[in-house]
Amino acid sequence: MSLIYSNDLVELLATYNIKVKLFADDGKLYVKVVNSVDVSVLQDAITALVSWAEEWQLSVAIDKCYVLHVGKCFTTISISDTPLPVVASYRDLGITVSSNLYITDIVRKAHQRAYMIFRCFVSQNIDLLVRAFITYVRPLLEYNSAVWSPSLKSIARTSSEKIY
Repeated sequence: MSLIYSNDLVELLATYNIKVKLFADDGKLYVKVVNSVDVSVLQDAITALVSWAEEWQLSVAIDKCYVLHVGKCFTTISISDTPLPVVASYRDLGITVSSNLYITDIVRKAHQRAYMIFRCFVSQNIDLLVRAFITYVRPLLEYNSAVWSPSLKSIARTSSEKIY
C-alpha cells in the first residue's frame, strides 16, 4: 500500500474517530467502545474501509482480520457480512499481545538474555555488564514499544468500556 493510499485511509477513518497504526501493507484499528452507538460507528467505519478498498481496487484479506477485545465483549464486527473472529491474543511483528495487554514473550526473552549475561560473563565489571545489557537486552524491550507500551496512556477505564 503506497503512502498516497494510506494517508487517504487514515483521513477516512479519522472521520469516525478511529485511530490507525500502519506498517507496510498492514493496518491496526483502535477504538474505545462504551456503548452500542460506538459499535455502530465502528461497523460503519469498517464498511467505509471496504468501500474505500474497492474504489482503489485493493482487497481486504478477511482471513487475516480479527478482533481483540480489552475488557468485556458483547458484540460482533463483520466485514462484508463475514463476522470477524474474536481472539484472546495475537502475534504481530514478533510480539504477542493478549486481551489483558500482557506482553509476556518480550519479558521472558529479556529475562533469559539478562540471566545469560550474568551467567556467561566472568567479569563483574559494572560498565561491561551495563554495555552487554544495552547491547543484548534493551533492544528486545524497545522493539515495537510504540505498539505495546502503555506508559504514555493514562486512561481510566470502567468495567463496561471495551477497546477493539
